[in-house]
Amino acid sequence: MGEKPTARELVKHAAEQLRAAGVPSPENDARLLLSHVLGEDPGLWWSRREVEPADVQTYDLLVARRAERIPLQHLTGVSYFGNVELRVGPGVFIPRPETETMMAWACAELRSRQADSARPQLAVDLCTGSGAIALSLAKEVPAAEIYAVELSADALSWAEQNLAGTEVRLVQADMADALSELDGTVDVVTANPPYVPLEAYDSVAVEARDHDPSLALFSGMDGLDAIRIVTKVAARLLRPGGVLTFEHAEVQAESAPQVVLDSEHFAQIRDRTDLTGRPRFVTAVRNGRTLAGWDE
Repeated sequence: MGEKPTARELVKHAAEQLRAAGVPSPENDARLLLSHVLGEDPGLWWSRREVEPADVQTYDLLVARRAERIPLQHLTGVSYFGNVELRVGPGVFIPRPETETMMAWACAELRSRQADSARPQLAVDLCTGSGAIALSLAKEVPAAEIYAVELSADALSWAEQNLAGTEVRLVQADMADALSELDGTVDVVTANPPYVPLEAYDSVAVEARDHDPSLALFSGMDGLDAIRIVTKVAARLLRPGGVLTFEHAEVQAESAPQVVLDSEHFAQIRDRTDLTGRPRFVTAVRNGRTLAGWDE
């Protein structure tokens, strides 16, 4: 490349470097990193404009770090989830697109319930991490009261940034005994808990295994330890007719709903798919009630 390479040339070269390093989405990551450096729209990579040497140097350093499998979001400091932009970095789980379907389901359910009620609906997001789901609920249903629970101090600091300026009540606590003052009063409980079996450690993508907090990934030998706690806590928090939804791994399409069934506290237990058609999240009703939103 010349002294002042074009954006197109930079992205092409970077994508080749990332592909050789085994990065799953080399072209996309190369574009987004250049967009981050230049502070411009990702579509810029089509441009023939020349990039200044100082920006090239910064870009090359970021590409090299991405080639080391540092998560893209750790390099840009930003993660996009549905319609919200989140600050993320070391110490917090990076929200995944697969979770957006569950989030949309929960928003639709909470919105429908709020429309049918004169009182503010109450929602609790367990294992909130960055606050992605809690923030989405707050933005989509501003009349509702939202609580977010997180155990990790590191993750909590990111959630505090993302939830600043909202009415979401962020609580640092072990979810097992959190918010006992709300027992029997909550309308919607959401959770994206850890669910990777310990035995699957070596199969986890490098970006997640080496950079997401272990507390947010692994959950016992079968991956269901946290889901069992989520189910128990939801049974305690929810009012009759309240709903629970939580994410699980694709291979847990039968075992995760079975945890809820075995609790004997829920009806209308259903496993649902994500945008790719893969089994991804469970929905259930405390003591029976037709779901208000997205029943099909």
